Amino acid sequence: MPVRPELDKRKAFILATVVYEYVATAEPVGSNTLTQKYNLGVSSATIRNEMAELEAAGYLVQPHTSAGRIPSDAGYRTYVDRLMRPEALPSEEQRRIQDEFRAASRELDGVIEQTTRMLGQLSRNVAFVVAPQRDTQSFRHVQLIWLSERGGLAIVVTSLGVATQRTFDHDNVTADDLTRLSNRLNSALGGKTMGRIGREDLLRVVVESGLPLELLETLVAAFSDATRADVPPSIVSSGTQHLLDQPEFQDLRKLRSILRVIEEQKALYDLVADSITNDEPGVKIGHELGSDEMSECSIVAVPYRFGDEAIGVLAILGPRRMPYARLLALASGTAQSLNNHLANTEIR
Repeated sequence: MPVRPELDKRKAFILATVVYEYVATAEPVGSNTLTQKYNLGVSSATIRNEMAELEAAGYLVQPHTSAGRIPSDAGYRTYVDRLMRPEALPSEEQRRIQDEFRAASRELDGVIEQTTRMLGQLSRNVAFVVAPQRDTQSFRHVQLIWLSERGGLAIVVTSLGVATQRTFDHDNVTADDLTRLSNRLNSALGGKTMGRIGREDLLRVVVESGLPLELLETLVAAFSDATRADVPPSIVSSGTQHLLDQPEFQDLRKLRSILRVIEEQKALYDLVADSITNDEPGVKIGHELGSDEMSECSIVAVPYRFGDEAIGVLAILGPRRMPYARLLALASGTAQSLNNHLANTEIR
């Protein structure tokens, strides 16, 4: 992105006002509008000149020669990073979110679906949530069950209630042996992140238990099933119908291109994958999304956590002309309530 000149106080105020007006009206903003609605203390001609300079610097664009101006990607970025005033989540929306989570399911899939649906309704945009990746979850317990003299069942459960099962063959192992090994594993691995439990950790416990090393391969396979890093993260989305309400997306060809991205889980995940490791909410605007198909869109993304680990992303996708401060407050408040729900609820 080219280096742009710093904005003086008046240009910064005019840019912020153009963004505010355009977000509210979806109409290009002219100098007369700013003169009539805002006390800028200068003439319409002066404002017109300032807007021309903002256009020349790349902060504004003029869609038609006779029209006013609208923010460019750089204009929106400057507004979000430097000029926007943070907003608090309205008390009514706070209560709605809290009520939703009080009534939320204790099953992980249900919680994710309910969160996504609520966020789409409140934001009036597309909401999507990247479900927790298995290797980011913590180990809860393993249970090795003796089924017969030749066979058993391994069950691995993560902190968020995700369980996997694998049958295995064994020789000369009793039910008491498997119970003892289960207890040792639970004691040694409790609280560890699934992705950080390696073969060496499992080997150490098997050796200390004095049991046949053939059980090691059973455990490695069971824990591998439980993490399944090769499986793409699940993404739940809601609110695509809201795109139809946006003037930017009245062109059906443009809308179809956006819907194709939303329907393709990997493409949607790629838009927010880096947000999982970020501590703060993030905003991507227009061409920052890396796709011509999405150049008219922006995304607000907030990671959510289980304990100290970021395990997924909660996001809002809409037009570049979105109320960034409000949606950042909404996404952040929802993510915090989701964090609390996961921490304080026995998820199944």
